[in-house]
Amino acid sequence: MLWPMFAIALGFLGIAVLAVPAVRVFTEVRRLSGQVATASRRIAEASEDLERASADLARAGRGVRP
Repeated sequence: MLWPMFAIALGFLGIAVLAVPAVRVFTEVRRLSGQVATASRRIAEASEDLERASADLARAGRGVRP
């Protein structure tokens, strides 16, 4: 009876030990996904700014052609 209880206790401790890094990984993934979302939003804004600037430049360039 002692060995099965010992095995169950070791199994529980193993799961508990693995749960701590799993929670840490989960929190880091959430933080990383927030940073990726912010970076994606900033890239989209920058591409919109670039599109506007290129359209303005194209309009200005049309008047320069002979």
